[in-house]
Order: sequence, then C-alpha cells, then structure tokens
Amino acid sequence: MESEPAGILVLERPITRAELIRLARLFGDMIKYVTDVERGVIAIGGELHADAEQRLLEAGSRQGDLWGANYYPGRGRDGCIEFTSLINIRPSQGNPGMEVRDAAVRERIRALTLGLVGEGEDL
Repeated sequence: MESEPAGILVLERPITRAELIRLARLFGDMIKYVTDVERGVIAIGGELHADAEQRLLEAGSRQGDLWGANYYPGRGRDGCIEFTSLINIRPSQGNPGMEVRDAAVRERIRALTLGLVGEGEDL
C-alpha cells in the first residue's frame, strides 16, 4: 500500500481498519475509489474519482480498465458498494451513464472491493 499526498492510497493488499477510518472522515459515510479491473488494484480516497483515476493512469493503468465506485461502511456486504461515478460515462464502451452497466465489470469491482477494502463492516 502506497500513500499519496492527496490522501489517495493505492491498494494491492487489504487496507487497514485505521486507514479506512481515516479516509471515511472526508465524506462521513462514503469513500470514493477507482478500480483497475485488469491489474486488480484500487486507488481509494481523495475528493474526486478523477484524482484516484489519474493516480492509477500514472502507475500504468489503461483508461478502459478503470471504473469508479463508492464504498459505504456499515451497510453490510450487499449494500456497501455503489457503482456510480462521473468517470464511468463512456458511451464508446457501452456505458452511457454514471453507473457501471456491465455485469462482469460490476462483479470484478465487487470482488476487488470485498477483498481489498472491506465487506461493509461498521467502522
């Protein structure tokens, strides 16, 4: 896990509870993140999905593999992920709106989120 000046962490292994609590302070009940569904890494934290997206692009990710989402601690495994972000608007990839439509991409985001961020446990 690598720390960034803007508060963005790049996760290749599970985040610590202390770091998750620190990141949750920004918005209170939600943490923004971007998943690279091919490399299997997540950039989490910061004010904008675009900042986390940029961090992953600088680290070698490809634009088409990056999808934004929001994590909600305390909502449990089935309610902790919201597949919505402005960076997801990609008509050329069959995603005309902010919410990720492709079921396979959603499942990959879900698997990475549950493995690296958490399962919606209370902080």
